[in-house]
Amino acid sequence: MNRIALSATLCALIATSALLITGCAVGPDYARPTLETPAAWRSGSALPASEKPEELANLAWWTQLEDPVLDALVAEALASNRDMKIAAARVDEAAGLLGTTRAQLFPQLGVSLGGSRAQSSERGITPLPATVNPINNQYSAALNVSWEIDLFGRLRRATEASQAQLLATEEARRGVALSLATTVANSYISLRDLDRQLEVSRQTLVTREETLRIFDLRFKGGFVSEMELSQARSEVETARIAIPTIEQSIAQQENAISALLGRLPGPIVRGKTVAEMGLPLPPVSLPSVVLERRPDIRQAEQALVASNAQIGVAKAAYFPTVSLTGLLGSSSVAFSDLFSGPARVWSYGGTLAAPIFTAGAIAGQVQAAEARQQQALEQYRKAIETAFREVDDALIGGIKSREVLDARIRQVAALTSYARNARLRYDAGYSDYLTIMDAERNLFQAQINESQARAQALTAVTTLFKVLGGGWAATTP
Repeated sequence: MNRIALSATLCALIATSALLITGCAVGPDYARPTLETPAAWRSGSALPASEKPEELANLAWWTQLEDPVLDALVAEALASNRDMKIAAARVDEAAGLLGTTRAQLFPQLGVSLGGSRAQSSERGITPLPATVNPINNQYSAALNVSWEIDLFGRLRRATEASQAQLLATEEARRGVALSLATTVANSYISLRDLDRQLEVSRQTLVTREETLRIFDLRFKGGFVSEMELSQARSEVETARIAIPTIEQSIAQQENAISALLGRLPGPIVRGKTVAEMGLPLPPVSLPSVVLERRPDIRQAEQALVASNAQIGVAKAAYFPTVSLTGLLGSSSVAFSDLFSGPARVWSYGGTLAAPIFTAGAIAGQVQAAEARQQQALEQYRKAIETAFREVDDALIGGIKSREVLDARIRQVAALTSYARNARLRYDAGYSDYLTIMDAERNLFQAQINESQARAQALTAVTTLFKVLGGGWAATTP
């Protein structure tokens, strides 16, 4: 009868505790801060509010550059890059910590099995009677349970914080992926720009070597002076000097891309030239809501959620904690009797612990938690302000880089015509060789500048993709 009453009491405690667990949790509930946003981008692009971030997301934004080789390089980097693997492992770590924290909300069950054999001294202070066996055996088996009842939400707030930390870690991984894809794309664009510069330099060298050959023949025929021949030879060497410098830069750029791909240094496959790559234009209307998908903003908000929940964890220390423990098993000196009725043992109990005087220790913990929450709040606001600045910079950079590219293209066309006419006038005897030298030198530099301007325009696009958190496409591949 006594055991029945004890069991009923235990069941009543558990039922009451379950009801209390669903009650309120101390500490503030999270509410997203209200922030001021500009009415328009400085570049003039409007800020409509109707679109949703997911409607504008394009996780594979680099495909808009329309180079399958680049697509393959980015895919390889996302799969093999060391920083990506580290970030993924950190997500796994955070998931494990969340599981550990969440488990404390539930009863903890365990089992123990034990056995021992000992011999007592027959020549001790109190000699053993002859009928007593000095060798003792002891066997035990028990099922134990313990449970901290989350009356005031300490464990729930800790779980909330751990969940937010997991999400923040996942956003950090997304941030690494976004930065990695951008870095691979920009490095590949720089490599193709260097390839174009090398092509221009080699073409220029061939042209100047042919000019030198003709001048050498004319010099031998007495049609040009030795000074003009020396000038032609100098131009050949100037073009030749540029080639090894560019070749060195190409090799170093290939090694840098190999490192991003998780490879040892080696050559990189080429695809389209910088002139052949797609150069997508951003929409005229670009909503600020797209910034909500930026990994750094999401990470900062989840850090704010976690720090907000930690205030509740700290405040819960003001309140009592209730723990229940129980044990059911058996103990016997003979293994054959271990599971018999007389060998049964059991116990259950409860503990209530509450602070009375802590000399301000709990208050200090709460103050520290609230200060960390304020730090996280300011970090969140800073992340949003940084995002708006970066998008404005990228929009302006994209517009101006296209203007520069258009001007460079026109300049190359003009200098190509100038160089052709200068050679015709020289051949006709209307101008000297210095005019040809000046025209070809300017054309060579203009072609290099045009290639660099194309690369800068493409880089401006990838930068805009990055700062927007993944582009502006209407569908996600």
